[in-house]
Amino acid sequence: MKIQINTDHNIEGHEALAAYVGDILESALSRISDHIMRIEVHLSDENGDKKGQNDKRCMMEARLEGRQPIAVTNEAATLNQAINGAADKLAKMIENILDRLHDQNDRRTDPPLHEQKISEKS
Repeated sequence: MKIQINTDHNIEGHEALAAYVGDILESALSRISDHIMRIEVHLSDENGDKKGQNDKRCMMEARLEGRQPIAVTNEAATLNQAINGAADKLAKMIENILDRLHDQNDRRTDPPLHEQKISEKS
């Protein structure tokens, strides 16, 4: 799973921030990381130097195998809270998608694709 971090001009993107984001994502997505090819993280401070409630924003976009990208956004008072919230939202969303796919495959009545190809060759 590749992680790319982008920050706006109000947030300094340093190694400690990248390590923190990586640790949070690996923890939140450890059970499902095999299905994720890449995650892009966009961090921004909506108000810049001014104080404001929930002005830190984290948007995460995940690219799953064979699926369209999915994205979540979380706003919070601190950057760490925004990152944690977005990671939790992303994990829940991906788990729901994978559960739905699993349920759909369980309900299928036609033979799996690899069995169809074998029987066609016979």
